[in-house]
Amino acid sequence: MKTIINSKNAPAPVGPYNQAILAGNTLYVSGQIAIEPTSGVIITESIEAETKQVLENLAAVLKEAGMGFENIVKCSVFVTDMELFARINVVYSQYFEGLTAPARELVQVAALPKYVNIEISCIAVMS
Repeated sequence: MKTIINSKNAPAPVGPYNQAILAGNTLYVSGQIAIEPTSGVIITESIEAETKQVLENLAAVLKEAGMGFENIVKCSVFVTDMELFARINVVYSQYFEGLTAPARELVQVAALPKYVNIEISCIAVMS
């Protein structure tokens, strides 16, 4: 059985999908981009601001499911420019502690929805 998770504190999906699906004790969170949920504005003034907004959107979806960053076991990070790697990590490390950080991949792609620079999805497990 699956439960659909959607938070009004995260941007509405931009296609035919939900923000997250809870199956058993595992939450599968769709890729989030840097849309500010209240205004609908896409945050792109810097990769730091963009990454922060993406992570805040993930936080809202996790919270809706009764979880937090400590529940994440895997993140998938998609970027349009691998040169942004170090700057993304600076912001990312503010949300995850090094010793307990989840597994992750960071992949460069040709383009992302709405032509943003970063998208992050994750899998979280309820303890």
